[in-house]
Formats: sequence, structure tokens, C-alpha cells
Amino acid sequence: MPSYSNGNLSMVYFQDFVLEGFEGGLETQALLFAVFLALYMVTVLGNLLMIIVITLDARLHSPMYFFLKNLSFLDLCYSSVIAPNALANFFSSSKVITFTGCATQLFFFSLLVTTEGFLLGVMAYDRFMAICSPLRYPITMCQSACTRLVLGAYCGGCLNSVVQTSFTFHLPFCSSNRINHFFCDVPPLLQIACGNTAINELLLFGICGLIIVAVTIVILISYGYITVTILRMCSGAGRRKIFSTCGSHMTAVTLFFGTVFVMYAQPGAIESMEQGKVVSVFYTLVIPMLNPLIYSLRNKDVKEALQRLGQKHTAM
Repeated sequence: MPSYSNGNLSMVYFQDFVLEGFEGGLETQALLFAVFLALYMVTVLGNLLMIIVITLDARLHSPMYFFLKNLSFLDLCYSSVIAPNALANFFSSSKVITFTGCATQLFFFSLLVTTEGFLLGVMAYDRFMAICSPLRYPITMCQSACTRLVLGAYCGGCLNSVVQTSFTFHLPFCSSNRINHFFCDVPPLLQIACGNTAINELLLFGICGLIIVAVTIVILISYGYITVTILRMCSGAGRRKIFSTCGSHMTAVTLFFGTVFVMYAQPGAIESMEQGKVVSVFYTLVIPMLNPLIYSLRNKDVKEALQRLGQKHTAM
């Protein structure tokens, strides 16, 4: 670790970080390892299954399932950015992560999570077009338009990730190299920085708050129009199908944005790291695990596609 002197003040800049993770003895660590492993395995299997089913079943080749496949891909990726390293650290004596490794983990985590937030807004817009403008839907939500919307979500995620990562790792880390978390994230990194973090905190709360508010407005407006359209319907079966589809999406939106708001978009989030660890487990592992269950258990088309895939496998 290089040391620099400035007058009478000597500062040590660390090249490695230590992820402290969760407190507790060997039994606690073993229990947490089992919980993390179970959550991660279900997440991987569930999201891979959703991607495979939507890809192989021609009846699911529609905009809604195109976005759902991308959601499963994002859930699979951002949980994989966090879980393998966290699992390895439960029984590691050093729990060291390099400066570059930490920056890389933060970049990809921020990119994927932010992209998922934008994608949930895109999915609400897709449902709005399908239910409120069914005649224009095939033209408005053509394959090229859907691809552009997904790419736009990734661009928004990349922009936020570049800003958060670059501003965070331009800070000097000279007071400590021990991160009070199980992965590299902005709030715990700001805690150990020895420079002025006011701008970083403003960027964190400002950008995350802006994204949450903007996407929430899109979702509320979309579902406001959807609700009016549903109330005008005469068919009870049509209402039930729409409520089932939209209910799954609203459940996913509530879980995701509720936890992200608690972690990033409220004052005091940076100080309450013990609470932050629990919340982080929820949105890095529990929500990616729940999303495939939410969309498959409440969706008749997905359940039928799973049955067809199972019958084909049995026939072979």
C-alpha cells in the first residue's frame, strides 16, 4: 500500500479492500452460506428456465415475453455479480477484494440494477399499449421498437453506473480498507472514504431518487389508463386475465422499488449499514429468485408453455 506525505500529514492509500460481510461465528457463517447458496441456486434455475421457455415456445414470442426474458437475464446477471464472491467469502480468512475487482463489481451491479428499474417502466408502457391501444399495439411495439426500448434501458443503466463508479473511486480511501458489507456498493464505500463525500451523497440520492420518481410516474400513468380501460370492459374473463398479468408486474415493481428506495433514495441510508445488509440480501438474491415465480405462477401462458416443454422432454 503506497504512502504519501503532505506536510505533517501522512496518508496511506489502500490497494485492496476487505469485505467484512456478516458478523457471527462459524455456525452462523455456515447457516448464512446455506441460505445464500439456496437462494442463488433457485435464482439461477428459475431465471434460466424462464429464458429457455420463452425462447423455445413460439407462442411466447411477443413483446411482453421479450421484455420478461430480458428481466430474467438481468436478474440472473446481477445476482451472479454478487452471490459467488459472497459465498466464497463466508469461509475465507482474508475476504480480500482488489481495488479493480471492487470497482468492476460496483460498475456491473449498478449497471444491471439500474437497467432493471428502467425495464420495469418499459414493461408497464408495453401493458398500457397492449390494453389501451390494441389496434396500434402491433405497429407501436414492433420488434425494432422493443429492441430500442431495451437498449435505451441499458444506456440509462450504463450512464448511471459510469457516474456512480467514477465519482466513488475518485475518492481517497486512506482511513480504512474494511468495507462493512458483503459486496462493493456506494454507501459502504463512502463510509470509509477520507475525503469530502457530500457530492457523492448528493449524486447517489439525487440520481436514484430521480430514476425512481420518473419510472414510478410512468408506471402510475400507465396503470391509471389500464384501470380505466378495465372498468369499461364487459367481459369478466378479460378482466381477470388483465388483472393477473398486471398484478404480477405490480408485485415485481413494488418489491424492487420499495427496497431500492430504502437503500439508496432516503436520507440516513449511508449510516444504517446493518439494515442495509439485510435490504441488500433482499434485492440482490430474494427478488431475482421471486420474479420467475411471480410471473410463472400467476401467468397461464407461461404455465402452459412449461407443461408443453415438460411433455416434449418426456416424449424424448
